[in-house]
Amino acid sequence: MLKSMTGFGAATVENDDYKVTVELKAVNQRFLELNFHMPRQFGEWEESLRQLIRKTTARGKVDIFINYQDKREAKSSIRVDKGLALAYQSALNELSDTLHLPRPDSAAMFAGFPDVLQVEQTADFEGLQPVLTEAMAQALAAFDTMRQREGAHIAEDFAKRLDKLEEMRQQVIKLSPAIVEERRKHLQEVLEEALAGKDFDETRIIQETALFADRVNYTEEVVRLESHIGQFRQIMAADEPVGRKLDFLIQEFNRETNTIGSKANSTEAAQLVVDMKSEIEKIREQVQNIE
Repeated sequence: MLKSMTGFGAATVENDDYKVTVELKAVNQRFLELNFHMPRQFGEWEESLRQLIRKTTARGKVDIFINYQDKREAKSSIRVDKGLALAYQSALNELSDTLHLPRPDSAAMFAGFPDVLQVEQTADFEGLQPVLTEAMAQALAAFDTMRQREGAHIAEDFAKRLDKLEEMRQQVIKLSPAIVEERRKHLQEVLEEALAGKDFDETRIIQETALFADRVNYTEEVVRLESHIGQFRQIMAADEPVGRKLDFLIQEFNRETNTIGSKANSTEAAQLVVDMKSEIEKIREQVQNIE
């Protein structure tokens, strides 16, 4: 089953304590690149999230956006900066002695000085990971469904273009007898001129004979092209990422088609080759979207 590299998926999962939203957006890329956009505190779970994504995604540039809401009551604590409090006390005692005033003896007074008492909120994410993992799993399922749907559309397009390519391959085969006959007549004229003693050129005869043998025989190319079309269809049905295999096969399509064009030396064949290359290029463009 073909999968597109482009896709989008989102999911929100919540329980009594947390609400987590995950969004996945992907575009074409030769290799797999995962970019996380999430709270810094989630860093400890990044590797496990990467492993989840790799189970369904082999290629593409994927941006992952994660947001969360902590619905629990905030847990706070107060920290006493003892060193700072002692420093305040020492400074005030020195000031009291200098001014001949009573030394301060109220803890409440010291607590009112800046930064002696500091309020801290405890960041406790206990129980968050299962919610995050489930949100990621659901977002991935939606993401993968969209990529499969797009892949199915591309597969339909491939099937139509491969049918066209096969039709044109058959037309090229039908042209072969006429091309052979045309080259045969030309060679016959060259030989008749030579046998008649008109400017006999042995080198030219050898060249024309070799050219005839090479030009008229593109059987191997059309047979290989048929094989490549069949391979393409088989690879499309594989249950694995096939984009790179199809990309390589398209190069073979072009190689065989170019050789047919150079050997046929026919106006009709040349037009067919142009049309074939146009279809191959359209297939190649779509292959770039396949995982």
